[in-house]
Amino acid sequence: MSAVEERLAGLGLSLPEVVPPLAAYQPAVRSGAYVYTAGQLPMVEGKLPVTGKVGAEVTADEAKDLARTCALNALAAVKSVAGDLDRIARVVKVTGFVASAPDFTGQPGVLNGASELLGEVLGDKGVHARSAVGVAVLPMDAPVEVEIQVELVP
Repeated sequence: MSAVEERLAGLGLSLPEVVPPLAAYQPAVRSGAYVYTAGQLPMVEGKLPVTGKVGAEVTADEAKDLARTCALNALAAVKSVAGDLDRIARVVKVTGFVASAPDFTGQPGVLNGASELLGEVLGDKGVHARSAVGVAVLPMDAPVEVEIQVELVP
């Protein structure tokens, strides 16, 4: 077990199976020293635990937890092409999409769920640039979607 996976275990978490693509794409692609993930939904054992818009059917706190699940799924996708999460030199960028009710403006707080998880398991290597975007709808009526880009050690 990698050091990153040991830290996950210490948080009571384990790396899930890679979420299969919903369309014509790969969950993650490596290009040189970088791994780019597709947008990861908060799937748990093949299902979305919650659907709807944040600020309407889904609370900001629920969505923050879902963003954490998205980040965990993204780490699984990274491992699928990198082989070992200990090869992560740093998380470069996180982009998050929040299906938002028209008056919801707390997208950055929702995406803190993903950012905080990456910091907890990767320490300084988890510090990243980030975008948090409100959108009208996401695939399968998911409340949140997260993609990450990481740099690997040589």
